[in-house]
Amino acid sequence: MRKGRQYLAIDLKSFYASVECVDLGLDPMTARLVVADPARTASTICLAVSPAMKALGVRNRCRVFEIPRGIDYVMAHPRMQRYIDRSAEIYRIYLDWFAKQDIHVYSIDEVFVDVTGYLDLYGCSARELGERVRGDVVRRTGIPAACGLGSNLYLAKVALDIVAKRRADFFGQLDEGSYRATLWNHRPITDFWRVGPGIARRLAHKGIRTMGELAIASEDPVRLEDIYREFGVDAEILVDHAWGVEPVGMAEIKAYRSHGRSLSNAQVLGHSVNANNGLLLAKEMAERLALQLVESRSVARSLLVWVGFAPESGSRTPCERGQVRALEGAASPSGLASRRGTFSHAAAAFEAPTSSRHVILDMLERLWPYAVAVGWRIKRIGIVLGDVESSDAPGRQLSFFDVSLSGRRECRCQQTVGAIKRRYGRNALIKGIDLLPEANARERNEQIGGHRAW
Repeated sequence: MRKGRQYLAIDLKSFYASVECVDLGLDPMTARLVVADPARTASTICLAVSPAMKALGVRNRCRVFEIPRGIDYVMAHPRMQRYIDRSAEIYRIYLDWFAKQDIHVYSIDEVFVDVTGYLDLYGCSARELGERVRGDVVRRTGIPAACGLGSNLYLAKVALDIVAKRRADFFGQLDEGSYRATLWNHRPITDFWRVGPGIARRLAHKGIRTMGELAIASEDPVRLEDIYREFGVDAEILVDHAWGVEPVGMAEIKAYRSHGRSLSNAQVLGHSVNANNGLLLAKEMAERLALQLVESRSVARSLLVWVGFAPESGSRTPCERGQVRALEGAASPSGLASRRGTFSHAAAAFEAPTSSRHVILDMLERLWPYAVAVGWRIKRIGIVLGDVESSDAPGRQLSFFDVSLSGRRECRCQQTVGAIKRRYGRNALIKGIDLLPEANARERNEQIGGHRAW
């Protein structure tokens, strides 16, 4: 590998499954185990499958009923808080080796590390350092890991995702030269970072099915212009990656600050519900988001609600496909509703930035009829509070809620509710609607990411 910056990507293998194996005293690499909730139907998704199950052809994120009969395996129910705690423990191990500013946490089970400045310190090569760190994780936690080493972040990721998975030692290594020599003809192209099925189809329409073909196409000005016309600003990323180039380093990642912020809550229902029950669930979700706003001393400028319909709703659409109409009486003339196929959404801006649960719930009730048609069965619901900013932001427009006596009382009440929930648990205080048979807030309060916390 040429001299220059060197990056390490570390992925904890089948992380959730490995945590369960270690806790059960099983070998994570040889035990047959899946992480799925046995209390749900056979259609529930397996959050993780152990490497031994993958070797038998069981794919990750499959549904329980898709596991071939005749395979003996252990089913462990999800424990999301346990996985979070274990991930934090492993992150502390990384901090024993590297400074925080040289580590980027990509997900709960994956990190990138700029190891360039540590090679002289530890007196070893980048690969040897990766092996040492991985060995330390296994020794202290029992969790196996795979590593990718690259001359930039993209190549480290590809070395991890493609090369390491095909090696017995689960360690991949790439620079720009070896990337072009060994992976330019690799298929499917969806194995590469940031190339999903949609992008792959659009590239295939242009006769491009490998990274090598994309690189060659970028040398032709006419074809390059066509690629930019199709993908816009993402074309630059695609072309760079085709050549194994990635200009962004750890410093740029650490310096990045998002220009916008939102709060969201979504759920996939265990069974379909009608419009009225769907509104009840949406209200519970909006209540939780409103409390988050108050606790973080923030306000939101807009609300969006989206709904996914169940297959039994048929092929009808509540209005013509792609039709968009303005909301009558919306708080803002920018309020829009749109329904496409089996999904629908409606959105509008508040008259002024707010954290009031009353204002948020009122807007939700006004938007709901535009997003949901009577008679349709609902399977998915999402609520998004957009353009979130600090309530102390300079120049922020004050609303009547901010200055009114009732508004100040509501804010103090919400702050008290939040303090009680933080100390005694989310179910320490609940609302009357949470006791209705169709409600599920109490159950969701015991979950993380829609799965059991413990």
